[in-house]
Formats: sequence, C-alpha cells, structure tokens
Amino acid sequence: MNKVIVTCAITGAIHTPSMSPYLPVTPEQIANSAIEAAAAGASIVHLHARDPVDGRPSQDPDIYSAFLPAIRERSDVVVNITTGGSPTMPLEARLAPALKFKPEVASLNMGSMNFGLYEMLKRFDHFEHEWERPYLENSDDLIFKNTFRDIAYILESCAGNGTRFEIECYDISHLYAAAHFLDRGLLKAPIFIQSVFGLRGGIGTHLEDFAHMKRTVDRLFGAQCVWSVLGAGRHQMPIASISAATGGNVRVGLEDSLWDGPGQLAKTNADQVARIRKVIEALSLEVASPDEARKMLALKGASNVGF
Repeated sequence: MNKVIVTCAITGAIHTPSMSPYLPVTPEQIANSAIEAAAAGASIVHLHARDPVDGRPSQDPDIYSAFLPAIRERSDVVVNITTGGSPTMPLEARLAPALKFKPEVASLNMGSMNFGLYEMLKRFDHFEHEWERPYLENSDDLIFKNTFRDIAYILESCAGNGTRFEIECYDISHLYAAAHFLDRGLLKAPIFIQSVFGLRGGIGTHLEDFAHMKRTVDRLFGAQCVWSVLGAGRHQMPIASISAATGGNVRVGLEDSLWDGPGQLAKTNADQVARIRKVIEALSLEVASPDEARKMLALKGASNVGF
C-alpha cells in the first residue's frame, strides 16, 4: 500500500502551443517527453496527439503511429491513449486511436459538462496560430458531450481489446455514473478513477471538494477502486500532494499545468514527475514501477497492445 501510481499527461488538448515553448507538439517531441517522464518515474503516460504543423489537437491515428512505437521500444511505461481527444471532436474521431492501437489503458470521461477554457485569455495575449484564440474564446459556449450512450459505446467498442480505463471524473455526478456502469457490467473492477479538480465546469479545488470526492469514492467503490487525482494549473502539486498523503495516486504533466512553480514554466514533463516524486518519497512512500502499476490495475501487459 506504500506504492503510488504516477500518471504523466504529456500534452493534452487544453493548452495551445503559444502558451509555452515547452509544450510537446510534434510526434518526436511527444515521444521524447513521454520517455523522459518515464525515466523520471512516471508509471503511466497519458497521451494525446497534435497536428505537427500548427499544434492543434488531433486524433488522427497516423500521428499516433509516429510516436507510439518509439515509446514502446524505448520504455516499459504503461501507455494510456485518450478517448476524450478534444471537446470539439465527434465521438468516432475521439475513439479511433484507442480502437486501432488497443492500449493497456484508455481515458474515458464519465459525463457531459461545460468545459470553459476562455479564462486563459486573461493570461495570454499573443497567439502564433490562427486557431488558438477562437478555440479558447468559443469555449464559453462549449459542451463536452459524453452521454450515457456515448460512454456505453466506448466501453462496448473496446471490450474485446482488453483495454482498461482511466475513468475521468470532473464532479460527484461522474462518480455515480461510473458506479452505474460498474453495476451494468460494462466496467470491471478494479476501476481506475481519476478525479479532476479545478477545470471550469467541474468541481473546485478547496480541501472540502477533495474530501467530498474522496468520501464518495470510498463509499461507492471501496476496494474495487484505485483512486488518483489531478489538479489543474497552479493546483497541480497541492492536490497531488494531498492525495499521496491520504493514500491516493497522482497525475501531473503539461496537459494539466504548464507550471513548475510560481511564474516558472515547466521545461519538461519529467520536471513535474521529479517534483511530485520528491513529495512522495518525503512521505516515506514509493513510486510504483510500470509493472507494479500493471498489477495494481490488472492490466493486460505491453505485449498485448496493437503498436
């Protein structure tokens, strides 16, 4: 019980390239950053793809095929492919990479929600690419659609591939949705729940929000659940530290936060992994190796993926 799974979310679909010169965009950058994060101690890397020309989020399987084999060849890290993609994408596009590559883990959002990124316009005033500003501005009218039918479709589509899921829960209602799919038999224990704190449209970052989420996870799932958390932006390290100190697992990475301290941009994903690793070890805990994470999550193993 002293092992902590560290997930590193390498690039995501929230931040735009003009916000940080260190955000991985090209396949080579994504592969190298994932491998560096694994070497720093990440048990799992959570992966999105981007158009290598202008950095916009992409779920094109051809782009994934340009970095997935390199990660597998150079690291034993657990690979997690998003089915969230971007809130602007249709479901079939979001799901395509997970269906093709059959990863050990895929992420799955557990409910529809408002998904506001527009407040980042207060902090960034220069954008290199034409798509970036409208992408943020229009998010005040954006619904990230994940209906019960959508969720069931993803679970049923991947059922034959042995892929398990990082269940992303942005609010308490999402936990109840996860319990619903567990009751229906579409999710199998142990379920890997990733509670998300601090995204506009989801639960906040107050200690009471954290405690409410943890109490609900414990009550609904008990030993059937492996619980992890992520905090958005400046809340990344405080939320992760509280989770580690209270028996949970953690997620860091440039998808969730561009920062490595007040006013200091993180230069690599590995920097954030190294930072939370120091916290974990200071608590007399240990970072789980990829194989230990596989055992904790009952994963199928890297030899059974499609890349």
